[in-house]
Amino acid sequence: MAQQSFLSEILARVAGTGRSRTEAPADASAKLISLCHSLIGDRSEAAGLMISRQILDMYAASKSDEHAAFFSAVSQEFGPDKDALRAAISSWKPGNIDAARALHFAAEPRTQELIRTINRVPGATAELVAMRADLLTHARQDPKLRGLDADFQHLFASWFNRGFLEMRQIDWSTPAQILEKIITYEAVHEIADWDDLRQRVGDPDRMLFAFFHPAMPDDPLIFVEVALLSEIPNAIGPILAADREQTDPDTATVATFYSISNCHSGLRGVSFGNFLIKQVVAELQKLRPNLKTFVTLSPVPGLRTWVARSLEDDDPLLSGTERAALSALGEGEGPEDTIAASIAARFLTRAKREPGTAADPVAHFHLGNGATLLGVHPRADLSLRGMRNSWGVMVNYLYDGDKIEENHQAYTSDFNVSVSPGVTAMAKA
Repeated sequence: MAQQSFLSEILARVAGTGRSRTEAPADASAKLISLCHSLIGDRSEAAGLMISRQILDMYAASKSDEHAAFFSAVSQEFGPDKDALRAAISSWKPGNIDAARALHFAAEPRTQELIRTINRVPGATAELVAMRADLLTHARQDPKLRGLDADFQHLFASWFNRGFLEMRQIDWSTPAQILEKIITYEAVHEIADWDDLRQRVGDPDRMLFAFFHPAMPDDPLIFVEVALLSEIPNAIGPILAADREQTDPDTATVATFYSISNCHSGLRGVSFGNFLIKQVVAELQKLRPNLKTFVTLSPVPGLRTWVARSLEDDDPLLSGTERAALSALGEGEGPEDTIAASIAARFLTRAKREPGTAADPVAHFHLGNGATLLGVHPRADLSLRGMRNSWGVMVNYLYDGDKIEENHQAYTSDFNVSVSPGVTAMAKA
C-alpha cells in the first residue's frame, strides 16, 4: 500500500504540471519549462524519470514556434546558480587548485544538469540529438540560443567520445531497419532503391563501414562507402553504375572512400569522421593486405559559391582570362575543363576562411585528418548536385600512412596544405 501511495503521489505531481501526449495546450513551452524546473528541483529518481519522459513526450508533440519559445526560456532561466557562483568567486585565490575546481563547477549552467538528467530515461539520447537539431535551426535566427547549443555540444562531445563508439561493417545480412537508415542518411550520392543499396553493401568489391553508439545501437552516426579498385578513380559514374565491371577484391590495390555521410544534424560539431577513416584503413589493411593505396573521390561543394562571390569581390585568385570566361557562361553552362580544374585547384589550396583553414568544408575535413590533395578531375560528377555545386569537379585525397601525422600537424598548426606536384602545377595554370 505504501508503494502504491508513493507512485500515486508521483503521478499526481507530474500530471499537475504536464499534459498527455495527445493534449495540445496553447502555451506548451510554459508547461515544458514548469516541468524542467520540477525536474531540477526534485531529488526523487523515480519522479525524475517520469518527469523527464513527460518533457520528451510533450516536446515531441509541440510545434516549431513552441520549440523556439522553450529554447529561449531554458537559455534564460537555467543559467549558473548565482549564489553558488558568487561564493566560489569570493573563495578563489591564485594557485588554489581546489578553489578553481569549485569555481568551474559553480559556473556550469544548470542547462547541462537538465540535459544530463533527461538523458537518464531509456532512449532519451536519440531524442536529445533530434532536439539539438531543432535548436540549431532556431539558433540561426536567434544568436542568443548559441550558449544553449554550446551546452548541448559540450555534453555530446563527452557522450559520443571515440571510446564509446563501435565500428561495424554493414552488409546485405545487416538488419533491415539499419539498411533502411543507410538509404535515408546517404548524403553524397543518393541511393536510388534496394537494388542500388545491395550493390553498395553486397558486391564483393564494395564495402560499407559505420560507427554506432551503445545508446543508439540501431542508428548509425556516420558511415563511409568503399570501392575496391585496380586504379585511382577520376569519376564517380563508373563506381555507381549498375552495369559496371566488378573488380576482383583479391587483386584490387586501391581502396576508394567515395561517400562519407554524417547521419544526424544534431551531432554537428562532434567529429567522428577522422576516427572512422583511420580505423577503416586499419581494418582494410588487415582484411585485404593486397590494398596499397587509400584515397577518396570527394566532391567540392563550396566551389561555385566561392566563384560567384569572387567574381563580385574581384578576388585576385581569379585571373582576368578566367573572369571573362566565367562571365560569358550562359544558363546551365560550365567553363572548359582546364579552366574548371585550375580554378578548383586554386580554390582548394589557397582560398581560406578564418582563422586560415581551407574554405571548402570537405577539403578542411580531409586535410585536417592528414590527407594529401592528390588529383583534381573536371566533369567527374555529372549529377544535378555535382554540376550545381562544382560544375562536376571532384578530387582525390590520399591517405598515406607514413605522412598522415606529419600532414595533420602541419595543417592544424600552420594551415599548410599537403598537395601533390600535379595539383600545384594545375593551380598555377
